Amino acid sequence: MSMPDAMPLPGVGEELKQAKEIEDAEKYSFLATVTKAPKKQIQFADDMQEFTKFPTKTGRRSLSRSISQSSTDSYSSAASYTDSSDDEVSPREKQQTNSKGSSNFCVKNIKQAEFGRREIEIAEQDMSALISLRKRAQGEKPLAGAKIVGCTHITAQTAVLIETLCALGAQCRWSACNIYSTQNEVAAALAEAGVAVFAWKGESEDDFWWCIDRCVNMDGWQANMILDDGGDLTHWVYKKYPNVFKKIRGIVEESVTGVHRLYQLSKAGKLCVPAMNVNDSVTKQKFDNLYCCRESILDGLKRTTDVMFGGKQVVVCGYGEVGKGCCAALKALGAIVYITEIDPICALQACMDGFRVVKLNEVIRQVDVVITCTGNKNVVTREHLDRMKNSCIVCNMGHSNTEIDVTSLRTPELTWERVRSQVDHVIWPDGKRVVLLAEGRLLNLSCSTVPTFVLSITATTQALALIELYNAPEGRYKQDVYLLPKKMDEYVASLHLPSFDAHLTELTDDQAKYLGLNKNGPFKPNYYR
Repeated sequence: MSMPDAMPLPGVGEELKQAKEIEDAEKYSFLATVTKAPKKQIQFADDMQEFTKFPTKTGRRSLSRSISQSSTDSYSSAASYTDSSDDEVSPREKQQTNSKGSSNFCVKNIKQAEFGRREIEIAEQDMSALISLRKRAQGEKPLAGAKIVGCTHITAQTAVLIETLCALGAQCRWSACNIYSTQNEVAAALAEAGVAVFAWKGESEDDFWWCIDRCVNMDGWQANMILDDGGDLTHWVYKKYPNVFKKIRGIVEESVTGVHRLYQLSKAGKLCVPAMNVNDSVTKQKFDNLYCCRESILDGLKRTTDVMFGGKQVVVCGYGEVGKGCCAALKALGAIVYITEIDPICALQACMDGFRVVKLNEVIRQVDVVITCTGNKNVVTREHLDRMKNSCIVCNMGHSNTEIDVTSLRTPELTWERVRSQVDHVIWPDGKRVVLLAEGRLLNLSCSTVPTFVLSITATTQALALIELYNAPEGRYKQDVYLLPKKMDEYVASLHLPSFDAHLTELTDDQAKYLGLNKNGPFKPNYYR
């Protein structure tokens, strides 16, 4: 049985009909305007031009100030409090004390400690393996008596490592390995907790070396362990304090650049202490270098330039683990990626992964983005920079700031224009401009943040390397550079598996015998890469 159509109330039907006619008329009138009446559109555009033709000076200033302020707020490295202070007084000239009355530190603003503590607590939530190591070992205090001087990025994640080392019995003094990557509020939190930290975001070169020196040169305190990222601290102690250097029990280094320096010292017979090459441990190179860079390269570029990657032509210099991570991310977003390489094995890997391997000179005129990932020097020279097209973005994902020849750009004929935090336009006389990020320093930690979880893997590896070197019986390690034992690499990985609810398969006795392995590992030989 069909239901009769609902009847509208008297008078309402006519109103609805009229309303629909009006709506249709407006709708089609609008369509007609858009599709058939360009004059109205032109008039509208003219009106807009008339409106914006003569902005007042006040209006210009307000707009500029608004953009500048939002840029500072939105694109500061890591936490929002990092660049919040307008105080231009150098931290070296301030007299600051923490709540316990200690002034054995130098940070931007000790009053930011509460905010920094929250940042550290957030990081701890995704660094469960390092916290687990802290809980397991803090009763034994394996680092009791260790006096560790460190030079790394000072971020919330590094703070978790430093506080873990302190919980395991160590005394720590710390400086920053990068003048742009320090999170000021985290440095304040460490200072408030009693760590002698000397670092702030935006240090000058002189400040950088002053901070390192303050960490090393203190009456009544002499370091016996070094944790370095880049080799600057090791180099400083070796050159300035040779007597201290000879008494160091071990050095732990985590960067390509720093490891290269250690091998040079060793080859020259000048390395008088054992050193652990953490960079080439599996749990550093295959995780931090690869997965960390795969995620953070896009974050750094987006925050600084708002670039869209689809269809962009990008050249990545170096196809090691850092280069592989960067390329994987760029390719996934539709970028056209070229690779430069010196190593035929890495070059062949790039080819097999679908990338064109070229010389930088062959593509420099056409690419939109240049990214260095080599740890070498003068990879991008002034000649390359001169030949780049307008608005080309240039940045570095290697540790050192030597990969891009930034010094050659500081000449009278070129104009530098600060756009926003860590973003400079370098302008040529003909008007061409190149977008330089972080003045050629490490992009991800200078301009954005890096994934906490993957840093937990690196930090746990560093902690175990320090424990191993500090507690090793005399004679186990000679005056040379060593890789982390494979068993320790596997232990670091096992600590992180519970985060994924991952369950390892166990070998049977028969399987272990067949493979010639211990059931509990190590499962790969030390030479396995």
